[in-house]
Amino acid sequence: MLRRSLLAALALVGLAGVTGAVPAAAEGRPPLVLAAASLQESMNAAADAWAKHGHPRPVLSFAASSALARQAASGAPADLFVSADLDWMDDVQRRGLVVPGTRTELLGNRLVLIAPAGSKTRVAVRPGVDLRRALGPNGRLAMANPDAVPAGKYGKAALEKLGGWTTVAPLVVRGESVRAALALVERGAAPLGIVYATDARASAKVRIAGVFPAGSHPSIVYPAARLKNGTSTDAEPFRRFLNSREGKAIFARFGFTTR
Repeated sequence: MLRRSLLAALALVGLAGVTGAVPAAAEGRPPLVLAAASLQESMNAAADAWAKHGHPRPVLSFAASSALARQAASGAPADLFVSADLDWMDDVQRRGLVVPGTRTELLGNRLVLIAPAGSKTRVAVRPGVDLRRALGPNGRLAMANPDAVPAGKYGKAALEKLGGWTTVAPLVVRGESVRAALALVERGAAPLGIVYATDARASAKVRIAGVFPAGSHPSIVYPAARLKNGTSTDAEPFRRFLNSREGKAIFARFGFTTR
């Protein structure tokens, strides 16, 4: 989906380079939104609501925030970027790719430990937590890549603060995004995983086995901003819609906290 969307948008930018101006097709096209993988259901609902107001439905491309930031840095002609943490938005902004005055802190979330829906495992996530014991003799812990992907970074930070990272680190299965970690637990490939509360809510195949204390990791913040490489005239109105009372109510329905 991300590749098809970017190729289509690149074709429009190429045409603009030939004519010396943004073509009418680009002016009329819907915005291309790079959105963190954990936003799949909620951002699709927001795009549907925007379309019901008579606008072209935005094109949505979901992946890990780290991958999306690299796409933006490589010149992808996306209009909006919604990251699952501040670091990757900071990176894009330092590169001069964010339209000044358009960055906002859109949403918040919680970090949870999940197990397959049929599991009876429950874990008290507190200082001294021993996930190795909860995983069993051959169990693995599913996480988004803790070196780059926001959900993994939050999870690693929490376990380090709680004193449980060193023992469980060798047992971590790294997913390319939080939804990849979710899928491992859904399939029963891992008995436990670390995801956002909204991811757990979105899947009937998992259940929450424990909740990480809010103070155990940096606050989970989803910043949103317009990107300078975008050309859609609908980008700014859609950005404002996401930040509006109606837009935030949509995200709240899916379990996000609004700011």
